[in-house]
Amino acid sequence: MVETLEQVELCILPLNISCISMLVSPKATFIKTLLYCIVLLTVMLNLLVVISISHFRQLHTTTNVFLLSLAVSDLLVGVAVMPTAVAQQSCWFPGKITCALIFLLGYTLTSSSVGSMVLISVDRYVAICVPLHYSSMITTKRAKICVSLCWICSVTYNLMILKNHLSQIDMFNPCPQECTIFMSSISGVVDFIVTFLGPVSVIIVLYMRVFVVAVSQARVMRSQIVAVKSRTQTVVVKKSEMKAARTLGIVLLVFIVCLCPLYFPFLAGEDMTADGSSALSWLFYCNSSLNPLIYAFFYPWFRKSIKLIVSLQILQPGSCEVKIL
Repeated sequence: MVETLEQVELCILPLNISCISMLVSPKATFIKTLLYCIVLLTVMLNLLVVISISHFRQLHTTTNVFLLSLAVSDLLVGVAVMPTAVAQQSCWFPGKITCALIFLLGYTLTSSSVGSMVLISVDRYVAICVPLHYSSMITTKRAKICVSLCWICSVTYNLMILKNHLSQIDMFNPCPQECTIFMSSISGVVDFIVTFLGPVSVIIVLYMRVFVVAVSQARVMRSQIVAVKSRTQTVVVKKSEMKAARTLGIVLLVFIVCLCPLYFPFLAGEDMTADGSSALSWLFYCNSSLNPLIYAFFYPWFRKSIKLIVSLQILQPGSCEVKIL
């Protein structure tokens, strides 16, 4: 009788020593419900960001092109990656091909997010450190080209880095119910440098420079008494750039904090493995939920656009010309 009850509580019975049974309990059900709520929140918030930047003409700026790329990446994480990670805890086991595609998508979105963060850092660096050349160096057309190259490179890079796993997936996952990826030590080192060490170093160096320039400019502004109207307008522009740099700096900091734990096993000398549903993976997934929350807290234009979208005023003719900023 006891054995029967134990079997009822198990999602699957072990087929061999490599298979792990999944226990179905009220606690597990609560966790899955909470995760689905996070998924829903992620999709809704990032969809609002995408609609806002795409619809309102006043938000078609170079900086927002990079934010749109990041929001699309976060939206796809919420639509495709996070639900499959929850489903794997709910007695749903993808086939080998589906499992490979899930990881390919997840790794590609991670790389594209990292690339978008680097582009945001470069954009803020140019805007703060060389403001006179910003309009000529960072144009909307160049921003779109950079974003396109970022996504193309992300797909190409991850196809190369996961090539061996995708071609021999049955050898790496002997248990039919497992959806786990194993990365060789060489691939792990390359991925650590390309996806983590290199981009994070660039982001930190650029923002340290932005911080130094911002502090020096703030001291100059406090020491000067601005009386001419044109000069006052110049100061306001600089303050807006500083505010944008501060907000995006918070986005970058949260991103790095959520990304670092993914590489703790590598730094500890362990094999690079991932099952898509681990706590470290979910910490990074939650970054996709935090980004639009940061926008809502620091960007008045995002709060205003949310009101217009929720009230369906964007369906009215000429709504794209509404003053948001």
